[in-house]
Amino acid sequence: MPENDDIKFMQRCLDLAQKAEGMTRPNPMVGSVIVHGGLIIGEGYHMNAGGPHAEVNAIKSVRDKSLLGSSALYVNLEPCSHFGKTPPCSDLIISSGIRKVIIGTKDTSEKISGQGIAMLKKAGLDVSTGVLEEKCRSINRRFFTFNEKKRPYIVLKWAQSADGFLDIERGKGIKQRPTWITGGAERVLVHKWRAAEQAILAGAGTIRADDPQLTVRDWTGENPLRLILSSSGRIEEESMLFKIDGTNIVFTHNDGTKVAGAVTVKMDYIRGSSLQVAEYLYSIGIQSLMVEGGAKVLDHFIKTDFWDEARIFYGEEDFKHGIRAPVADGRILSRKKFSHSSLEVILNEKG
Repeated sequence: MPENDDIKFMQRCLDLAQKAEGMTRPNPMVGSVIVHGGLIIGEGYHMNAGGPHAEVNAIKSVRDKSLLGSSALYVNLEPCSHFGKTPPCSDLIISSGIRKVIIGTKDTSEKISGQGIAMLKKAGLDVSTGVLEEKCRSINRRFFTFNEKKRPYIVLKWAQSADGFLDIERGKGIKQRPTWITGGAERVLVHKWRAAEQAILAGAGTIRADDPQLTVRDWTGENPLRLILSSSGRIEEESMLFKIDGTNIVFTHNDGTKVAGAVTVKMDYIRGSSLQVAEYLYSIGIQSLMVEGGAKVLDHFIKTDFWDEARIFYGEEDFKHGIRAPVADGRILSRKKFSHSSLEVILNEKG
């Protein structure tokens, strides 16, 4: 089959996989198509954790099963080779009669790590890999980071004025509304982002100044686990975080910290807070974290190199003075213009 057709069908796998963003964790997002004579005769994707995998749904969707023996199966991630909540997909592919499999990228998790490919090849199937591999790894970057680096995928997010400030200077002890830099469309997008991540973190200063909810109320999906970084452990129990459904975790250096409605995690002074947060989240199986501020927290994650991606909104107005925005250096992945701001997404190639 011509290489451009392989790319076309693998892209369809990725488009299908993306439909389940935020729904499959801790499993990866996977899509699969079955092609006969240059036409797709079946397709499917992994819809939710514990449910049938993409290959199962794709094979099941083929009306004329007699065509499978002369068809090719495309999938963006190596088929599983072990019994979990569902049987191995590699066994199903082999028993279905399919003789050709095109895989986007290898599954590097300890449970699979090439074993699915080995099973298919041992059964005599024609197996090829590496089609749109960078895209196939990117869509499951949380899954790969968790399994390869033993920590969650970390996204930094902030909005800054045209002249580089996160916020205006606020009077101490005076409650003020957040200083909005972006518009409504951007705020909906941020809530969509939150739905895709398993945890969200803000510093105690941001909690006190803005009293945020850190929810996905403008989108559909589960609220992320809410983390508060506070060296002193002093958090107002009247904060909105403690009035809405969800789990709150306070990371602190203070031995005596007890916050009603929150789990407390004691940190040491020797190692960086970013490292200890990442270690804790890995230990409880959390694959991704969005860090929303404030300035000191964002700067700490940048300086300790505990970040993978930065999403920065640039407003159109100057503040002239205030709280300086952090600076993250990396490869620019994308730029997008909104009515009230522009968005730049940066990839950390050192972390």
